[in-house]
Amino acid sequence: MTAADHLAEASDLVLRYGRHEALSASSFTLPARGLTAVIGPNGSGKSTILHAIAGLILPAAGTLTVLGTRPVQARRKISFVLQSTTAPVGTPITVAETVAMARYSSRGILGRMRPVDRERVRCAMEQLEIVDLARRQLTELSGGQRQRVYVAQGIAQSHEVLLLDEPLTGLDLVSARTIDRIMHAERDCGRSVVLTTHDLDEAWAADHVVLMNGTVVAAGPPDEVLTRKNLETAYGLGALHQPPDGEGPRVFIDDPAHIVADGCGCP
Repeated sequence: MTAADHLAEASDLVLRYGRHEALSASSFTLPARGLTAVIGPNGSGKSTILHAIAGLILPAAGTLTVLGTRPVQARRKISFVLQSTTAPVGTPITVAETVAMARYSSRGILGRMRPVDRERVRCAMEQLEIVDLARRQLTELSGGQRQRVYVAQGIAQSHEVLLLDEPLTGLDLVSARTIDRIMHAERDCGRSVVLTTHDLDEAWAADHVVLMNGTVVAAGPPDEVLTRKNLETAYGLGALHQPPDGEGPRVFIDDPAHIVADGCGCP
């Protein structure tokens, strides 16, 4: 794999918030033009890695390159959808206006919307199935609807990389399926997608997996990373429980936000 095939490369990377070490020295490579799932228990550093890739956190030690350069220099090519974004109560902003904010980086806050900007916004809203919500106030929407709006804003921005922090957690079925479809469509269009998740099914559906617990336990294809040994290392020896005799393979992760995965294939 050449440098052109890498989304990100880390060598002995350490990340800190003040005195708190969120990621101990870790080395890993994320492939470009693929779907990467970052999985691990709460507080394992999943979101921290996304912030580092987006150039929002600088390495405390070690090195990190994104798209062949420093993360802060790659920012304009990255679209980052945060886990929880709330509009202040009473803020008069519609769904269409929220999605259109994605075009600020290319036209400026005071710049006029060009035909290419309007088309990008329209296309994103169609893909996330929120055209009928265009005139609704953002604060009037359900959680799932708002998440679709924020993902639409993310893909309306010019980008090569889409970062999503737990995009499917707590969503209704329609919103979850819509966003899952978009993630794979972005990958199929040649963009790099990285998401954090608690869901083993999502991790198994990815092209590449990063398993974390304050450090990178393992990184690579799902069948090489999501082994019983690696999962026990990341989640603790009590994290995995054998099913009763006669039942198929089943993995339980001791995490309040877990989703149980059937037939995960762990040895």
